Amino acid sequence: MGTTLVLGGARSGKTAVAEQIAARTAKQLQASVTYVATAQRSDAEMAERIARHRTLRPASWTTVEEPLHVADWLAKAPPGVVLVDCLSLLLNNWMFLESASDAQLSARIDELTAALRAFRGEVVIVSNEVGHGIVPADALSRRYRDWLGWFNQAVAAASAQVYFVVAGIAVDVRKWQAQW
Repeated sequence: MGTTLVLGGARSGKTAVAEQIAARTAKQLQASVTYVATAQRSDAEMAERIARHRTLRPASWTTVEEPLHVADWLAKAPPGVVLVDCLSLLLNNWMFLESASDAQLSARIDELTAALRAFRGEVVIVSNEVGHGIVPADALSRRYRDWLGWFNQAVAAASAQVYFVVAGIAVDVRKWQAQW
């Protein structure tokens, strides 16, 4: 079994691609899909986004809201197909809901990658790629950007497949990497 990481920018289509991968994998394995949502209802707009996302998913999928402890949840989850959306918000929650130190962030990332490697099913993970823009002007934004980059690298290293989504088109990063 394995992990698939789906990266992309804002509104790149990464969640739609991840959902297609999860649905196809579940059909092949004759398994159910559990959607692990890391978003928090922080305001009315975010609550509306969450509601809209829910309506777009198949009714047969189970949704679990887990804003902080995805590694712990995976360790207890039964085999199947899990879609985690998304690492970007998970990191945000660690940094801003828990005020995690750099050492705590590093430990959390290690815990999650270990849980991914140990999971007895398929995991599809969504994350933003924020490293293509300019260097942020403030230290807090730079810290977030840096940690998300390291987080994405760690999860990519633990993943059998990595896709980068641009304009709704998924590019297989491992195939591209093999050409070099």
